[in-house]
Amino acid sequence: MAKLQTTYLGLSMQSPLIVSSSGLNSSVDRIKKYQDYGAGAIVLKSLFEEQILHEVNHLEKYSDYTEASDYLKHYVSANNVNEYVNLIRNVKQEVNIPVIASINCISDSQWLSFASRIQEAGADAFEINIFYLPLDPKRKAEEYEHIYSSIAEKLQKIITIPIAYKLGPCFTNPLNVVENLRYRGAKGVVLFNRFFEPDIDIHAMKVVPADIFSNPSDIRHTLRWVAIASHLIPDLDISASTGVHDGEAMVKMLLAGAKSVQVCSAIYRNGPKHIEVMLNTLTDWMNQKGYKSICDFRGKLNVGSIPDPTQYERSQFMKYFSNYE
Repeated sequence: MAKLQTTYLGLSMQSPLIVSSSGLNSSVDRIKKYQDYGAGAIVLKSLFEEQILHEVNHLEKYSDYTEASDYLKHYVSANNVNEYVNLIRNVKQEVNIPVIASINCISDSQWLSFASRIQEAGADAFEINIFYLPLDPKRKAEEYEHIYSSIAEKLQKIITIPIAYKLGPCFTNPLNVVENLRYRGAKGVVLFNRFFEPDIDIHAMKVVPADIFSNPSDIRHTLRWVAIASHLIPDLDISASTGVHDGEAMVKMLLAGAKSVQVCSAIYRNGPKHIEVMLNTLTDWMNQKGYKSICDFRGKLNVGSIPDPTQYERSQFMKYFSNYE
């Protein structure tokens, strides 16, 4: 009989499926259901630096005292962190699966001082979600990437629990970014994050948010880089995210070398019981193939384990569609 137990960031999990960070994970009752349906871990809803700064700026507009700015920043930040700390404590009291705290940051500013409080609240690990939109055409790419390294260096000095970094898909050399984070103490990376994207309503003539949910086809970009990174940087745990909508997609990511997979959109669309459906598919597949554990097949089809690694390295359509009419 197949056993789904595995580890990620050194944490023992009952399955490789992690419910990724979202508003779904702000309720203790919901999180208990995820555990009951077999989820291996939970990433709590993110504490957003960007949102905190927005709230501060909003309040500053209604203040006639410029010296009130520092107080407002401290007040808003402290209240947001207090709520988050309470959420961690409440969840830890109710579930036995690992609880991973999530911080969504855009800088290495004072929010780092709150990281130790989040750790003290009982979080089992940190997932640091970094994104800095490169809007200056005169600024070099390495200057933006240095922000990631700077955050990692500062966090490593104050945090003792495992840290994973959730990255976006738009780097010239994502392997170099991942390797730099590993060098600075990261225990894992999440490939890849899904960001807010704009769309245009041509009838209302305005910019509107695009669909917030991922699609099954989004798995392809993640699959390539999981398969490459798991071979070239083997001592770093990889969690596959974006496009994992069913059990077959989970199997693919594990074969590519992921230590875990993160699911969000599929749960929004199908409800928490979909976790059980996905895990049943994984179990059935393992039984059919004769695999007893995740370790028996994880990475079996990554770039270093297949006869022709160019299947992952190829970027142009070449002969496949060159004659397609």
